[in-house]
Amino acid sequence: MAAAPSALRLGQPVLQRLLDPAATTVAVREDAPLAVAELSARAAAAFPGRPLRAVAAPDRPGLAARVELATAGGGVDTRYLDPYDGKPLARPAGRRFFAALAQRHARLGGHPASLLLGAAALAALWRLRRTAPAAGARRAALLVAHASQTGHAEALAGQTAAALAAAGLEVELRPLGELRPADLARHARALLLVSTFGDGESPDSAHAFARQLRGGAALAGLEYGLLALGDRSYPAFCGFGRQLDGWLREHGARPWFDRIEVDRSDPAAIAAWRRAIEAHCALPGGAALPAWQEAAFEPWPLTGRALLNPGSLGGATVQVTLQPPSGAAGWDSGDVVEILPRQAPARVAGWLAERGLDGAAPVRFGGRDATLAQALAASEAPPAGPAASAQALADALQPLRPREYSIASLASEGRLELMVRQIALADGLGIGSGWLTEYAEPGGPVLARLRANPSFHLPAEPRPLVLVGNGTGLASLRAHLKACAAAGHGGHWLIFGERSAAHDFYHRGELEAWLADGTLARLDTAFSRDQAERIYVQDLLRAAADELQAWLARGAAIYVCGSAAGMAPAVHAVLLERLGEAGLDALIAAGRYRRDVY
Repeated sequence: MAAAPSALRLGQPVLQRLLDPAATTVAVREDAPLAVAELSARAAAAFPGRPLRAVAAPDRPGLAARVELATAGGGVDTRYLDPYDGKPLARPAGRRFFAALAQRHARLGGHPASLLLGAAALAALWRLRRTAPAAGARRAALLVAHASQTGHAEALAGQTAAALAAAGLEVELRPLGELRPADLARHARALLLVSTFGDGESPDSAHAFARQLRGGAALAGLEYGLLALGDRSYPAFCGFGRQLDGWLREHGARPWFDRIEVDRSDPAAIAAWRRAIEAHCALPGGAALPAWQEAAFEPWPLTGRALLNPGSLGGATVQVTLQPPSGAAGWDSGDVVEILPRQAPARVAGWLAERGLDGAAPVRFGGRDATLAQALAASEAPPAGPAASAQALADALQPLRPREYSIASLASEGRLELMVRQIALADGLGIGSGWLTEYAEPGGPVLARLRANPSFHLPAEPRPLVLVGNGTGLASLRAHLKACAAAGHGGHWLIFGERSAAHDFYHRGELEAWLADGTLARLDTAFSRDQAERIYVQDLLRAAADELQAWLARGAAIYVCGSAAGMAPAVHAVLLERLGEAGLDALIAAGRYRRDVY
C-alpha cells in the first residue's frame, strides 16, 4: 500500500495511544532519552531486514519513540521503542484497522470524511476497552462482528462500525472468531457480517465459533441484524450466514430485520443493509447514518497478455498485465483486484439477433445514457423471450457483478499482473476470463478496483512459509515470494501442482532462481499427468508430513492458494490428519494457516 496520507500519519499516534497505551507509552525516567540517530540504530537492530522509513523521538515524557517500517507492498508498519533503551515494545493494537483506513482514505481521493469515520470507530472501540461491564451485565455497546475469508466482510464491518460511531453510538468491533457463541448473550444488540467459504462453510477465522453452534446458548435478550455475503454461482449460497441466522433464532435471539444476502458485492444489497440499520438502530437524536460507499471502479489500461502454457492439455492460462492509473493506491502481496468485465461481442450480437433489436438504439441503463448493445455488454444474460422495445429490455437487465483475481505482482513493480485461466462455456469463454484474456482491447480500459485481503497478508514478523498452491493459485504465492525476496527474507518452501512440467510449469525460471538464491529453501512439484499414477500437491504434503511438522515447530506459517473444489479441501484433510482439529485451530488463531481459494 502506498504511504499513508499525511493527515492520517499525523493522527495515528494519538488514536493508537488511546487504543493501546501499553504499547505506545512508557514510564518516565530521570535519564535522558536516546537521540534520534541512536534510536535509528536500535530500530535497525530490533527489526533486521525491515527498511526504516522514519524514526521519531517522543515529543514529551512518557511517550514511546515511533518507528515506521516499509512493507514489501509499499505500505507502512508502525512500531514503538522504549526511548530510554531502544528496546521494542509490544506490537500495538489496531494495526489492521489503520492499514485498511489508510488504503480506503487513499482510494477515496484523500477525503477527510474517511479519516473522521475511522477515527470515530476507533474512539468507540477504545471507550469499550476502558469500560468493560460488570460480570453478568449486558454490554450497552452495539456489537459489530465479522467473519471474513477475503476481507470483504471485514471491510464492510469496519465501514458499518465507523458510520455508527460517527453518528454517536457506542460500538464494539470484533472478529467473530474471537468470540464464543455464549459471548453474544452478553450483548443486547449485535450486527453480524459474515461470508461463506467453500461449500457453505464458515471462513477459516470463524471455524472454532462455527463448531460451537451445535451447542446451546440463552440469547433471548439479544436483538440482531445479519448481512450474509456469498456468490450465487456456488450451490451453498450464503450457507454460513443462513446457518448462523437459524441458530440465533433457534436460541431466542430476535432479528431486527430479515437477513440481507449479498451476491458478489451487489450494491443494492449493501444499500439495503445501510437503510435497515438506519431504521432499526435508534441513532441518537434521530441522526442520519453517515453515508459510506465502495471505492469506484477505475479504468486500468490493458498493457499485456502472455500465454503461460502453450501446448497444455488444459485450458489456456494467460498472464494479464494492467497499468495502474495515475494516483492509484498501492497494494500488499495477498491482496486482490476486482474486475468489472464485459460480455463477449458475439454473445451480445446473438441476444440482439434473437430479439430483432438494434444494438445502436439509445437507452437509459444504470442511471446513464447508453446504447442497447452497451447495456447488454454490462449485464447478466437477459430474460428469455421477446422484448417490447429496446428500453423495455434495458429495464429488465441485471448489471454484471465484479470478478475477483489474486494479484501476482508487487505495487513497487509499477504494474499489476494476473494469472487467468480461460473457462470454456457452451457459447464461448467465461465472462471474466474471456474479457481479460480475449475480448478487452489491448491498450484499452479494464474497469478495476483494489481490495485489501488482510487474512492472506504476510506475517508481520518474518518467519518460514510453507506455500501450497495449484494452477493459477501460484499468483498470490508468487507475489509473496517477490515480497520476501525484496525484503531479503529467505528459506521458504513451495509445493506447486499442475498437469505437465513441459507445458504448465508457470514462471519456472523465476522459481528456480529463487531456489538458487535461497528465497526458496525447497521447491516440490506435482505434475499430475507426467506419470501413470496421478500425483497432486496434497500427496506431496502427506509424504512430507514429518518435515512439515519440523517446519511448524520452527514457527512456519502455511499459505494455501488455488482450487476450492479439490486441492484446498484435500490439503486441509492432510493437515487435520497430522495436526488434529485443535492443532489446526491453534494455527488459525495464531495467523499461521491462511487460505485464498476459489
